[in-house]
Amino acid sequence: MEKKRVLLLSEGFGAGHTQAAYALSSSLKKLSPDVQTKVLELGSFLNPRMAPLIITAYKKTVINQPKLIGYVYRHQYKKSLNRLTTLALHKLFYTHTRSVVRQLRPNAIVCTHPIPSAVISRLKRLGVQVPLCTVITDYDAHGTWISPEVDLYLVSTDEVKSKLMLRGVSIDKIRVTGIPIHPNFWEHPRRDEIRSKFKLKNMPTVLVMGGGWGMLSDEVVNQLLTRWHADVQIIFCLGRNDKSRISMEQNPLYQKENIHIIGYTKEVDKLMEVSDLLITKPGGMTCSEGLAKGIPMLFHNPIPGQEEENVHYFTARGLGEPITSLDVVVKWMNKLLHHYPDIVRKRKRQLAQIAKYHPMQSAQSIIDLLDLRPYSTDQAKP
Repeated sequence: MEKKRVLLLSEGFGAGHTQAAYALSSSLKKLSPDVQTKVLELGSFLNPRMAPLIITAYKKTVINQPKLIGYVYRHQYKKSLNRLTTLALHKLFYTHTRSVVRQLRPNAIVCTHPIPSAVISRLKRLGVQVPLCTVITDYDAHGTWISPEVDLYLVSTDEVKSKLMLRGVSIDKIRVTGIPIHPNFWEHPRRDEIRSKFKLKNMPTVLVMGGGWGMLSDEVVNQLLTRWHADVQIIFCLGRNDKSRISMEQNPLYQKENIHIIGYTKEVDKLMEVSDLLITKPGGMTCSEGLAKGIPMLFHNPIPGQEEENVHYFTARGLGEPITSLDVVVKWMNKLLHHYPDIVRKRKRQLAQIAKYHPMQSAQSIIDLLDLRPYSTDQAKP
């Protein structure tokens, strides 16, 4: 029996989109041995010289001009990418996309970023017939995700489903599955083995993350946390930000007992498992990983737009709290010191309530989609 081929397309604008693609790939393989997957960051794959420059420029804009990012997000909120924009993207980066699709012959294409979703939608308008699934990787529904050529939307919540329906998306095209995260986040390995591996102690623990880019720019909060180093274990996870990691390692303020500085790791699931509080940028992927682990979250420095919406969602449900002042950090550190059993009990209750977000729902939805229509490029225009 020939394996079904699933092409998962993302972009490198933040690590979460590609993490979602790999999480889906892993879940699909676990669910069915008859599925073959391939993950591509499409722009980087097709234009490896130009794409990193654009991603770097975007990253600098996020850091230096976040209000601009917020303005663009709100200005385009109800708008899909228009045909002129998708044509420009196609000419700049994706002129060979149809050739890639023809070569790989996927039975379904899954997009975890709106740009490749728009490009594949354009190919479908030109005659390429392949089921297209778009996975919205935040707790909001920005207009750039939406296209009539999308056959299936996988969304995080009922609220996002309602927003899509208000914009004319048929209810039959939407499934609430939660944001797909790696299956490892749903497992609960022995904590003593994790602590031994990372040389951690069995004590109240705070994990501080800045996303895949390691954007731990809130130095005031970081320095404040070190005051509790004698009684609370603090793990700073810097991702790929080697510059910040080296700077912190050389700073005497962080060269104290129970303070750990870690660079990029594929074992964030294990660090979350042994931590009692997560302080993080509120990216959709990290929030979903924290949700799976049932860990309480504090949010700092959200990117205006989608990350602010993520904060609203988790705060409204008592799953997290924004750091609106240093008093919030002090409050939670005191909770860890003086009300630790309460935090542990609440986490156990939370873990018992999250089965509906299991990532296999996303994978199963894609497998269901594979049987809808055969792949064909016969009608594609030159």
